[in-house]
Amino acid sequence: MSSTHVLLRDIPKVSELYKQGILKAAATPRFLYNEALLDRVSLWQGDITTLEVDSIVNAANKSLLSGGGVDGAIHDAAGPKLLQECRGLNGCETGHSKITKGYGLPSLHVIHTVGPVYSDSDVETCAAQLAGCYKTSLELAYENSLKHIAFPSVSTGVYHYPIADATHIALNEVRRFCDSDAGKKIERVIFVVWSDRDKGVYESLIPEYFPPSREERGQ
Repeated sequence: MSSTHVLLRDIPKVSELYKQGILKAAATPRFLYNEALLDRVSLWQGDITTLEVDSIVNAANKSLLSGGGVDGAIHDAAGPKLLQECRGLNGCETGHSKITKGYGLPSLHVIHTVGPVYSDSDVETCAAQLAGCYKTSLELAYENSLKHIAFPSVSTGVYHYPIADATHIALNEVRRFCDSDAGKKIERVIFVVWSDRDKGVYESLIPEYFPPSREERGQ
């Protein structure tokens, strides 16, 4: 893992991604244009453990004890005190979240959320649980007066949630929260991706939830 800290100012906002031509307007956006939101949402590719922000989200298991993937990387970077605090939380149910300090991470806090293991025989339950991951994480950020929250793509790794379906849920929950009174207190929501494939999915879907202005759509 990289030891270089990534500062908030170095993480591009959605507004900048439109200006650079990385994001293109969607033919049929799902939400109305809101200029302010384009400066409060980011897409960033890299190692979530390097972000110097108020909180990062950990895709945890129900025990909240260190696992593989993002979970293991966050615990490795944070050090043993994170595991010690997690042991006192008595686990967490699927679709819910709990918060700890960040310890050795540049992030001040870790919000641990438990995503569903995807099952194509119970898609509605999985979708509701995944939506709950994003909703409860955002609520914890608000309740703890945190200004930034960075999400990995929850449940899309070893839990096998289809990336496009998961991304729609993530973007929908974040947009709805940003439109709420509580959401106005969060200054930046960062979607963190690792692979080029996942990055491409987010780039194609963000404009449906955070559309550009009419003028930019016409360009």
